[in-house]
Amino acid sequence: MTEKILILDFGSQYTQLIARAVRECNVYCEIIPYHKPVVADEFLKGIILSGSPFSVNDPNAPFVDVELLTRQFPVLGVCYGAQLTAKQFGGRVEKSEKREYGRAMLHKQQQDVLLKGIGDTSQVWMSHGDSILDLPEGFEIMAVTDSIPVAAFRSNGKTKHPLYGFQFHPEVYHSSEGKTMIKNFLLDICGCKGEWTPASFVQETVEALKKQIGNRKVIMALSGGVDSTVAATLIHRAIGNNLYGIFVDNGVLRKDEFRQVLDTYNQIGLNVQGIDAREHFYTKLAGKSNPEEKRKIIGKTFIEVFDMEAHKIEGVELLGQGTIYPDVIESISVHGPSVTIKSHHNVGGLPETMKLELVEPLRYLFKDEVRKVGAELGIPSDLLNRHPFPGPGLAIRILGEITEEKVDLLQRADAIFIQGLKTHQLYDKVWQAGAILLPVQSVGVMGDERTYEFTLALRAVTSVDGMTADWAHLPYEFLAHISNEIINKVRGINRVVYDISSKPPATIEWE
Repeated sequence: MTEKILILDFGSQYTQLIARAVRECNVYCEIIPYHKPVVADEFLKGIILSGSPFSVNDPNAPFVDVELLTRQFPVLGVCYGAQLTAKQFGGRVEKSEKREYGRAMLHKQQQDVLLKGIGDTSQVWMSHGDSILDLPEGFEIMAVTDSIPVAAFRSNGKTKHPLYGFQFHPEVYHSSEGKTMIKNFLLDICGCKGEWTPASFVQETVEALKKQIGNRKVIMALSGGVDSTVAATLIHRAIGNNLYGIFVDNGVLRKDEFRQVLDTYNQIGLNVQGIDAREHFYTKLAGKSNPEEKRKIIGKTFIEVFDMEAHKIEGVELLGQGTIYPDVIESISVHGPSVTIKSHHNVGGLPETMKLELVEPLRYLFKDEVRKVGAELGIPSDLLNRHPFPGPGLAIRILGEITEEKVDLLQRADAIFIQGLKTHQLYDKVWQAGAILLPVQSVGVMGDERTYEFTLALRAVTSVDGMTADWAHLPYEFLAHISNEIINKVRGINRVVYDISSKPPATIEWE
């Protein structure tokens, strides 16, 4: 088992960033809602209290007993966590004269191991409506800013274990030395060794999977994406060909994707069966143009096909899934156990339908960590670095009704665009790219002939996590080249446009 840090979440938009900052120090951590009991064990080394949209002076403000936590662990409060700490121990927290949001300069008042390696002044990021005006007795100020009297503080022998508070957010990019402060807390104050690496994760996870699964059989739906491939490879390391993978061609994959993905799985050594269900999906989608209806049909039909194939394998007891940590976090509300934001099952409906025990080896990893683990497992880089691709595939990039002819048009045009990005070293500079076939025909001229053919939109965005995205500023010369390539090589498309909408207000996909 690995040493760990717990992050108690009070609903801050930055809580996941705290977790990512901790993981970057090679220390394992988990996020739990503030109201969930903290279970102490030999591996738990410290507690971080997150920020919150609440004020500590609200009647229903989230509460944990900070003093109780410090009897067993070092504690670091961030923003709301710092204010909650100060108030509980007898300090004064009041609404600021003006809400402080954005960059501020931190001025160090005294030396402390938490601020080791930090300059006398350092840029930090503020986001708060309340301020700590008076510290409790037995606490002392470590740093201030030009506008607030208490920016960082510590208890001075008041608690059994070290207790610190930051009014600012060290976890965000704009706090220039914030990651160093977090590292100091983890290594110097909590005593973490920082030995949680992709290699150690693989070793521990494979051993845990062997214990969970034993000699039983696992079935898994594979998509060709990063998460399901890495999860399957870990399970395969543990149980070999007792993992039965199923990869379904739903008729709306990218060009040649079915064959290419199966070749990659064969190269990795996975036991995967490819199912050509294109005609079945086209029949179900015939005449359907509503985006939500198309999504539901594809999801339901996939479950039917997968379930049918699964029943051909005798004695299956477990279902493998590529669930990752953001899915798990979003499925748990900090406002109470009865509120669910998102179902964390990445293949919706399968667990409920098939009554199988789940195997989710990636459920505590972020996306970038999944890629690092995949590299450690030797999975080819071209698969690990693939752009995200929607579950309904090209069906939501063909606006309107789906036909086999339209799919063929879009596959060929999309392949030219994606290959062009790779050839011109632009693929890794965008987060996601693809082509959209519009239900719009326009007049064109080719040679001496007039044409009346479809319009294609190209979409490329830059993003960190897909929650927000900006349109990628691809070179004009590249766009002109791709437009000519598509129009000349894909008969049926005579006009190409480029989507320059950001998210929000637009979405990344068109449907």
